[in-house]
Amino acid sequence: MAEAIRQIEKYAAEGKPVFETSELVQVWIVHHLQVLGEAARGVSEVSQKNYPRIPWSKIIGFRNILVHHYFAIDPNEIWRVVMVEIPPLKKEIELILKK
Repeated sequence: MAEAIRQIEKYAAEGKPVFETSELVQVWIVHHLQVLGEAARGVSEVSQKNYPRIPWSKIIGFRNILVHHYFAIDPNEIWRVVMVEIPPLKKEIELILKK
């Protein structure tokens, strides 16, 4: 999950104008959001319960939307997730990895 977040941040750092105009950047970020969801899906239920501050079902649900409704994805929602949801998730993942 940490690696997927790093990859998302790598191109999100280019800014929203680049995200809006570069299909390659959009696809890169969406792909790594899917990877993030797959990784979350692979975490056991017991482990998920040990880390309740991580919105496991929300991450997995968003991955399902990205995979099954790809052509209906709103780029503004993707950008919002990257800017609003990823930073606190990153902090939680970093705390877990430090243990």
